[in-house]
Amino acid sequence: MSGHSKWSTIKRKKGAADAKRGQIFTRLARDITIAAREGGGDPDTNFALRLAWDKARGANMPKENIERAIQRGLGNTADGGQLEDISYEAYGPGGTALIIQVLTDNRNRAAAEVRRVVTRAGANFASTGSVAWMFEKRGIFSIPVKDKSAEDLELELIDAGVDDIQAEDGHIEAFVAPEHLRPVREELHKRNIAIEDAQISLIAKNHAAVSPEDAAKTMQLIEELEELDDVQKVITNLDITDEALAEFEKATA
Repeated sequence: MSGHSKWSTIKRKKGAADAKRGQIFTRLARDITIAAREGGGDPDTNFALRLAWDKARGANMPKENIERAIQRGLGNTADGGQLEDISYEAYGPGGTALIIQVLTDNRNRAAAEVRRVVTRAGANFASTGSVAWMFEKRGIFSIPVKDKSAEDLELELIDAGVDDIQAEDGHIEAFVAPEHLRPVREELHKRNIAIEDAQISLIAKNHAAVSPEDAAKTMQLIEELEELDDVQKVITNLDITDEALAEFEKATA
C-alpha cells in the first residue's frame, strides 16, 4: 500500500492550491449530495454523509454549501440534473491500471472529457472488469503525527483495531476492513486521536513497477483527469518509487 501512501502525500501538498481554485468544494459538495441521495440527509444516521460532512468542515466549506448539497441529494432543489456514478477502467503508460471514478449530471460530457485526456496521454480504455479485479475496498484513515511519537501512535492504532499501517511524511495511513471503518473511527475519537480524513476507497492488491518516465507520465495523467469537474477520484496500482517521484517533480516543476 506504499503507493497509496506516497500518492496521498502528493495530494496533501497540492490541497491548498485546489482549495484556492475552489475545486475541492465542488468535489466535496458532490460527495455530500451522493451520500444524502443514497442514505438520507441526517449525518447522525447516515455514516457516509457524516464522513463527507466532516471532510467538508475540515476543508472550511461553508455550512450553507453543505446544506445546499444535502438538499440537492434529497431532490429538494432544481439546480441541475440527477447525479450519476460512473467508473471507467484504463491502462496507463507502461501498463499501469487506472480506475476513473466520475460523478456527473451529464454522462455524455463526462465521457467525452475523460476520453480526450486519456487518449491524449497515450493511455487506453479497458473493458469493464478487466482492471477492477486488481483492487479491493478498504477503509482508510489519514492521521497526522502530532504530539506522540510515530511508534507510540502506531501501537495505539493497532490496539484500536487498525490492521495495516503506512507512515509517510509526518502522516500515517491506517487501513481497516470497510465494515470496521465506523467502529474504529469511534474508538479513535475515544482515544483523542486526530483524524484528518476517513473514507472507504479502492486499494491496489499489488503494485505495478514501471520505468520512472512511465510512472511520471501516469501521475501527470492522473493530475489532468482530476482537474476535470466531473472526475471525483482516480485510483491506480502504480508503484511510486523515489525515482518516479523525482521524475514527476522534475516534469511538473
